[in-house]
Amino acid sequence: MKTLHDALRTIPDFPKPGIQFKDIAPLLSSPHHFNETIETLKTHHQNDQLDQIAGIESRGFLFAAALAYALGCGTTLIRKPGKLPGTVHQQSYDLEYGSDALEMQTDALQSGQRVLLIDDVLATGGTVSAAHKLIQTHFDVELVGATFLLELTSLNGRSKLADLSVHALIQVD
Repeated sequence: MKTLHDALRTIPDFPKPGIQFKDIAPLLSSPHHFNETIETLKTHHQNDQLDQIAGIESRGFLFAAALAYALGCGTTLIRKPGKLPGTVHQQSYDLEYGSDALEMQTDALQSGQRVLLIDDVLATGGTVSAAHKLIQTHFDVELVGATFLLELTSLNGRSKLADLSVHALIQVD
């Protein structure tokens, strides 16, 4: 049986020459591997007493919903601008060329809740760092950590999350 790491596919030169893109689609399409992913994350976080799992757009939603169901807690969404109805909090962040932002509805989290951030891949850490700042700035909650399916260690994204407990199921260079 393939391991979780073996279930990933490497696509050379995507989205541009020189990039070795780690495609998680084969893992998601395998009931065995997706179930193993969620069960492993559940085991890792079962004692965290979570109230909410905050999934980062868009593939983080897949893991957030499944893990929240497995742990019996709620899910909240962190989205790009203009995709959430109602009043939102926004956090801008810099990209290599330009900037972007993330948003959460102002009532997405309640005071005192224990929250876990989740996304599919930790690369440079820019997006999850912005999500972390968004939550810390606008909500009176305990952010217990950030968890990922895959961490690209050579990009050193973990260093942007120095004050946050970080967990990744799979680590690759």
